[in-house]
Amino acid sequence: MSCTTILVGKNASYDGSTLIARNDDSGADGFTAKKFVVIEPHQQQRKYKTVLSNLEIDLPDNPLKYTAMPNAVKGKGIWAASGINEENIAMTATETITSNPRVLGADPLVEYDEENDIPGGIGEEDIVYIVLPYIHSAREGVERLGMLLEKYGTYEMNGIAFQDVNEIWWLETIGGHHWIAKRVPDDFYVVMPNQFGIDEFDLEDALGKQENHMCSKDLQKFIDLHHLNVSFDGGFNARDIFGSHDDSDHIYNTPRAWIIEKYLNPHTFDHHPEDDDIPWSLKPEKKITIEDVKYVLSSHFQGTDYDPYKNHGDLSKKRMYRPIGINRNDFVSVIQLRPYMPQEFQAIEWIAYASNVFNALVPFYGAINETPDYLSNTTAEVSTDNFYWSSRLIAAMADASYRHSAIHIERYQRNVMSKGHQILFEYDQLLQKEKDSSKQMTLKHEANQKIADMLKKETSKTLNLVLNELSHSMKNAFARSDA
Repeated sequence: MSCTTILVGKNASYDGSTLIARNDDSGADGFTAKKFVVIEPHQQQRKYKTVLSNLEIDLPDNPLKYTAMPNAVKGKGIWAASGINEENIAMTATETITSNPRVLGADPLVEYDEENDIPGGIGEEDIVYIVLPYIHSAREGVERLGMLLEKYGTYEMNGIAFQDVNEIWWLETIGGHHWIAKRVPDDFYVVMPNQFGIDEFDLEDALGKQENHMCSKDLQKFIDLHHLNVSFDGGFNARDIFGSHDDSDHIYNTPRAWIIEKYLNPHTFDHHPEDDDIPWSLKPEKKITIEDVKYVLSSHFQGTDYDPYKNHGDLSKKRMYRPIGINRNDFVSVIQLRPYMPQEFQAIEWIAYASNVFNALVPFYGAINETPDYLSNTTAEVSTDNFYWSSRLIAAMADASYRHSAIHIERYQRNVMSKGHQILFEYDQLLQKEKDSSKQMTLKHEANQKIADMLKKETSKTLNLVLNELSHSMKNAFARSDA
């Protein structure tokens, strides 16, 4: 899946939270409806069978409860995508990434051989489901997934983020069975746009103390055997060794990293959209907010010549690069783990569905027993009874009437986020006064429902406004009144 990820270390965020966020984008052949659910331990299979690769995996006993964003329509697998478990450990998977022929020839992807009935490896459809319920820290997430990759292999290149209240780790697969992972520095942020990303990497640490780096146990031997390091001086740049530098990267991937880092480091960032050496991580010029994360993950290159909605001046570069906020965003999840709150209500998951340019991001408490119906009742059929299809309708109509609808979208996004913050603050105060855990759970569900009700009201209002703007621009309009 084509996606965009941003990770924010705790000292780089506005309130000391760790933040992991990812746009989950469908392929070019259509949209994938998603829903926000809780998976209870009794719903977690003990023998899991992948759909795409026909692989059976025995899963541990005693899984944790967790939230997930699976496909709303059955048939292609679970695709749990992102979530938080009951111990406030979070992950998002996956960011599809790239590699090069040397790596893929040295360690081929483990693809399903249907003709000979030989299973393939694990992939994006499986990873959250087989990892998140069994981990108790971000580091454990890396260790568990690394073990699964070495044992079963994978049929695709992926990047995965793991988060707890103190740390964020980023893991990237290398060929069929190898991997590396790096801890996000606390005062830095990371941008990942469908391309192998990690640049600076301490292999000695990864094979030794593992303080900030981890990797496959045989990675050094693997590199040496296949002559993968292309450095003259013996230096180790993971992106040069394992990544790609294709012409298509300069249209599809690097411009997305460029626009985010240009926004968050406007005075110190000095790169061009097609540069291969755009940094994997940077220290931002100011602390990063939830609103900043939503804005950059909604980017369509506004303020540049590459904006597909640009309608004046030089239009020759319009649509030149692939936007971050694209028509086939299926959802965005921003997971916030707040160190200043008790563990019971530390976790917040901000969610929006459909194209990020036109959707609204809304917060919900994590570590819950249920999710609001408005976000969990997504159906295969288009319906305004749920947030997914309402968001998809708003996006389609606002895109067609962009100049007139933009102000309605701006107000919608501001109103939903403002009221979301307001309700969170209100219930944070109530939760801190309540010591009974069952009553705290009731308050969290009450808050989430109140937020969902607000969201439905604001979404319905915006749907009406955008539909009205689009109706006025219909081709069969005529100015004369019938009166």
